[in-house]
Amino acid sequence: MPEIVLIRGVPGSGKTTKARTEYPDHVLCEADMFFESDDGYKYDPSKIKDAHEYCYNKARKALMIGLDVVVANTFTRVWEMQQYLDLPNSVIVVEATGDYDNVHGVPPEIVDRMR
Repeated sequence: MPEIVLIRGVPGSGKTTKARTEYPDHVLCEADMFFESDDGYKYDPSKIKDAHEYCYNKARKALMIGLDVVVANTFTRVWEMQQYLDLPNSVIVVEATGDYDNVHGVPPEIVDRMR
């Protein structure tokens, strides 16, 4: 049965880097991917629910065809991970604790509040 790795952490903690370096054979799923286009990253807070639905559906589809998945999102609260935890797969939760500049421009006061 394929596994799910959930990487949680505040913006700039190295979630994506950890996912790509430590789980290179897993399908990477992130809510941020929803906001990426040929024109670059364009975050729209009114679409955050759609972004998380996109991420979950991408992960679920990969699992259904037998692929391992790594999901890298902030997951600051358990309820944000719950739908993944409810899947019948082996789930590993990992915390990213790095301190990098966040590439999405989240203000420092928001990052501090998330911590």
